[in-house]
Amino acid sequence: MLDVPILYFIQLSKRRNRMKIIGIDVFSYEVGYAHGTYIMSGNRIATAEDGTVVRIRTDEGLSGWGEITTLGKIYLPTFPDGIRTALKDLSAALIGADPTNIGKIARIMNGTLMGQEFAKSPIDIACWDILGKSLNRPISSLIGGVLNERFPIYEAVPLDRPEVMAEFIGERRRAGINRFQLKVGNNPFDDIARTRASVEAGDSETVIVADSNGGWSLAAAKLALQGLNGLPVYVEQPCRSTADCILAHRGSTTPLVLDESIVSHDEVYRAKYQANAVSINLKFGKLGGLTNVVKARDLLQELNMAVSVEDMWGGDIITAATSHVAATTRPESLLMTPFFNDWTDGHLANHMPRSSNGFGSAPLGAGLGIEIDVSRLGAPLFTVGAK
Repeated sequence: MLDVPILYFIQLSKRRNRMKIIGIDVFSYEVGYAHGTYIMSGNRIATAEDGTVVRIRTDEGLSGWGEITTLGKIYLPTFPDGIRTALKDLSAALIGADPTNIGKIARIMNGTLMGQEFAKSPIDIACWDILGKSLNRPISSLIGGVLNERFPIYEAVPLDRPEVMAEFIGERRRAGINRFQLKVGNNPFDDIARTRASVEAGDSETVIVADSNGGWSLAAAKLALQGLNGLPVYVEQPCRSTADCILAHRGSTTPLVLDESIVSHDEVYRAKYQANAVSINLKFGKLGGLTNVVKARDLLQELNMAVSVEDMWGGDIITAATSHVAATTRPESLLMTPFFNDWTDGHLANHMPRSSNGFGSAPLGAGLGIEIDVSRLGAPLFTVGAK
């Protein structure tokens, strides 16, 4: 269950008038990769992505911010223009609604469009930002309270030759990072070599997840998992479907993490009890925003599964949202979380929150706890409601 402190209800009850959404602005901004070229299985390459930022404005002068940045058009079933088209319909339906009534906002969105969780996500995040600002509380205090004053963050290792990936790990370990998500999912024998080299570049405290992003066929996944047995690593999303991941993992001793194929609570139970998965990677866009990520996080913790939380891509805004969830997750449950604004140049809030020596923290300010520099965004793509 979502644990919201009594303070929230006390402070919210003091409000005399219902806040109203008067306008929603949708912006585009380019989010480049800080390390050059980001390569995933299937030759999926990213150097810069087309990010979407949402600002919700209210009649009380408060604004909330949300972000959704896809990782190309063939990573998950979404793309920027589709998200923005859905945002037009969702925004029109939300004018006049109270953004601090998170449950009602969800009902309005679900009553407007079926699915389209990727478009609903930045709106949900922006509403939480407004709720926190209206109560002068950080989001972390509204979703259970901080359990991790600082938490370890991970960095993705682009798919490359084994020695190059090992060198990347060595370089980032010198910067304090000691958790890594290796991009694999091509030739299984090459991927085994990549993973072995990466393990050798770490130490006994290094956490490594070999992430295929669903790139292996069933046969390739079987071969890869055979070769990974005995290595101190996790394997993530070996095949595209949960069913094939279940088949691929049978007989393997390598801990399994699922990601792209898990889109509902039913799939969480299937992941644990049929796939024998030990962790699920939760993404804001895939689940429709912060509200459902927190619910799924709490379910994973009750099921004694490890939690990974992130999104597809992004900058300061999605990093701030991620940090509030990571900070309120049980320390023993948190497996992997990134600070995307370390990977990218999406610095709309002056590169805040900022990591330090491989660790992150949640901002202490109200709402998301960051200040957006609107001058870095330019004019909105479109505005619904008051301008």
